[in-house]
Amino acid sequence: MALQLTVNGEARTLDPQPDPPGLLQVIEALGHNPALVVVEHNGTIVPRRRWPNSTILNGDNLEIVTIVGGGS
Repeated sequence: MALQLTVNGEARTLDPQPDPPGLLQVIEALGHNPALVVVEHNGTIVPRRRWPNSTILNGDNLEIVTIVGGGS
């Protein structure tokens, strides 16, 4: 069954494996490098240590911010 999410304000549809998927599986399915992102799930920032136990459900809202290094 397809999973309907809002990701960074945009409607997205995923075909999750497993069903329901964990946050880490969704991050990877969306093409993000898990080591380089910070994630807010339904308005709450999720610490990386909780990703394996965070289940994503139909209708959830994710904000995914990529960490960019740089400087001079």
